[in-house]
Amino acid sequence: MEKIKMTTPLVEMDGDEMTRILWQMIKDELLLPFIDLKTEYYDLGLEHRNETDDKVTVESAEATKKYGVAVKCATITPNAARMTEYNLKEMWKSPNGTIRAILDGTVFRAPIVVKGIEPCVKNWEKPITLARHAYGDVYKNTEIKVAGPGKAELVFTAEDGTETRELIHEFKGAGVLQGMHNTDASISSFAKACFNYALDTKQDLWFATKDTISKKYDHTFKDIFSEIYEAEYKEKFEKAGIEYFYTLIDDAVARVMKAKGGFIWACKNYDGDVMSDMVSSAFGSLAMMTSVLVSPQGVYEYEAAHGTVQRHYYKHLAGEETSTNSVATIFAWTGALRKRGELDGINELVEFADKLEKATLSTIENGKMTKDLALITSLENVTVLNSEQFIKEIRKTYEAM
Repeated sequence: MEKIKMTTPLVEMDGDEMTRILWQMIKDELLLPFIDLKTEYYDLGLEHRNETDDKVTVESAEATKKYGVAVKCATITPNAARMTEYNLKEMWKSPNGTIRAILDGTVFRAPIVVKGIEPCVKNWEKPITLARHAYGDVYKNTEIKVAGPGKAELVFTAEDGTETRELIHEFKGAGVLQGMHNTDASISSFAKACFNYALDTKQDLWFATKDTISKKYDHTFKDIFSEIYEAEYKEKFEKAGIEYFYTLIDDAVARVMKAKGGFIWACKNYDGDVMSDMVSSAFGSLAMMTSVLVSPQGVYEYEAAHGTVQRHYYKHLAGEETSTNSVATIFAWTGALRKRGELDGINELVEFADKLEKATLSTIENGKMTKDLALITSLENVTVLNSEQFIKEIRKTYEAM
């Protein structure tokens, strides 16, 4: 069979630990036999990020702007333990945070629904899509450890030299400080991305912050969303028969638990990080979630929305068998290949992505799955496969199709 030809490369961002192992297996078994794969490769593994003083992360984001579509493996955001383990020059920032800041996009995450894996929340009938702002807040913060008594102030110096000052706290002893920011331009991009995605998918849009406590910071988000909705989207939403509403984050959490699903829930950066993990876990597994970063310029970066599966990696290094779920990583590749096919007018690439996703879900529905799914499935007499067997079984299903 002749391989599907590509005209424009994908930006390929390799990652760390067990997901890096799965990344290569997916390419070898599910992609390279069927596609003449063109990628511009960037190694975002922690060792290489350290060697390049993390310049490789910035380069991969700039390449994404150039080519329009990227696919990213899960990567390590180092903590103190990783500093020692990898002998790092410094505690490098989250690669996702760096890439998102450069692309200034919004991350849309939705659970991958498959027969036999029922949501923990029994009334959830349809997927809930999380729209996560991908710039600023705690991910671009500045922090200070305060050693002893003193006065902390928030100071803004305008271009003309005038200063605005607010007292943060009079410290009587040791403590910590954190400064964070966002911009009206980025919040506006976030709002428009959410409104457009809601119209594209014909789903209601919820937006939630904590403006009652954060009367300037969070209130700015609320106001910008409201202004853009009223000026540009209200009529379009009414025509499409969908709804936009704002509520407090704690109220949104309570409502979500009682909802049936089938809507988009827009959150600020940190809230989106936490809530997307909650939603994906409640739908079945962190490894059963799609994630795509969409920039205002129409640039797309697809990724697996989970970590690097460190525990399984250490087992793998010790020569032990692992049963790691690769579905989210497969769907990152299919998402990127489908978008590349759409942008380049290559229907075969779009069809390949659709078929590979169907083959993946069909494999699970036929009772062949990794251990994490076998523990929660309602299917009977399932076969638990190891990491490699599962990917090979998907290939068999695909070839039979």
